[in-house]
Amino acid sequence: QVQLVESGGGLVQAGGSLRLACAAFGTVFSMSTLGWYRQAPGKQRELVVTITRYGSTNYADSVKGRFTSTKGNAKNTVNLQMNSLKPEDTAVYYCDGRNSLFGSNYWGQGAQVTASS
Repeated sequence: QVQLVESGGGLVQAGGSLRLACAAFGTVFSMSTLGWYRQAPGKQRELVVTITRYGSTNYADSVKGRFTSTKGNAKNTVNLQMNSLKPEDTAVYYCDGRNSLFGSNYWGQGAQVTASS
């Protein structure tokens, strides 16, 4: 059974930085894409960034220039460095892994990120 496990996040003042990490367990196959989505209270889940197995990234306009996603050294790992955090970045951040070969999609349990004003 494939599991995505997130770590990091927390509480920081606006303008500060936080880091998230995600690792996928239970599969020998490389994820086609790994990514981050977020969901604020009362809002729909939205894309933050996706990164392909080749390292190509796609960022939401709202985080461009502030957030950076990189592949980890181990297979099926991804990091998200969040700088210049704003109160509107406050949300639960979910790691997303997709395997196009099997048409499968996996989600992590979520990590709280809070930027206080």
